[in-house]
Amino acid sequence: MPERHITDTPGPAATLERLGDIAVVTLNRPHALNAVDAALSEALGTALETIRHDPAVRVGVITGAGRAFCAGADLKELAAGRSIDAAGHPEWGFAGMVRHFVDKPLIAAVNGFALGGGTEIVLACDLAVIDETAALGLPEVKRGLFAAAGGVIRLPRQIPLKVALEAVLTGERIDARRAETLGLVNRVAPAGRVLESALELARIVAANAPLAVRAAKRLVHHGAATGSDWEPAVWERNDAEMDAVFGSEDAAEGGRAFVEKRSPSWRDR
Repeated sequence: MPERHITDTPGPAATLERLGDIAVVTLNRPHALNAVDAALSEALGTALETIRHDPAVRVGVITGAGRAFCAGADLKELAAGRSIDAAGHPEWGFAGMVRHFVDKPLIAAVNGFALGGGTEIVLACDLAVIDETAALGLPEVKRGLFAAAGGVIRLPRQIPLKVALEAVLTGERIDARRAETLGLVNRVAPAGRVLESALELARIVAANAPLAVRAAKRLVHHGAATGSDWEPAVWERNDAEMDAVFGSEDAAEGGRAFVEKRSPSWRDR
């Protein structure tokens, strides 16, 4: 078993703050540019479990403390032979997140550069907002590695194949405007306002029916994994989700609210 190291960050390696029905998770190793060690993986993975199971939370936002979103894996920890996985949860993957499916929407608020594993965290989120001064990138090949925490899997599913190959084979950075043009991020925020912009997007999502939002996210990912929109399994899953959502109290409330010209009051059932 690899040796584990307790982080020297004052306070937890990632924090969770509730803002109404939105949970903001902040990677909190600014002295190490939020590089991922075992403590950060455990803290982020635990925060995702809170988002997943807390019925009061509808959307999660992930951001970083200090001048970086995440500089990737903590190479000092790896060089010392120490594990950077969350203790007891290898199934969560890198940073406690990249294999950790949560059916509530997750938004990356990229406050500074997100390189290597930082970009892989962004790719694992459903939506992304990036500071205009920030950048993404998968530089692993420059260090004799490759982006094995989802980068080489997810990037070509989110942008054109040749562009993805250029990114993973050259290791060059992608600035905020280029990331927006490619569809890697949903919005570019003015410098210093990325969290504010991400929360605006989160509030729009959180205002919608939570049952419907979760079902829609599950179906999008299931359909993408299946690979064809003609596969019977895709439609079977679609019909099962439709039966549950369309027959819910929230579906009835949505119709009533529309007729009565008022905002709906969702009950998540």
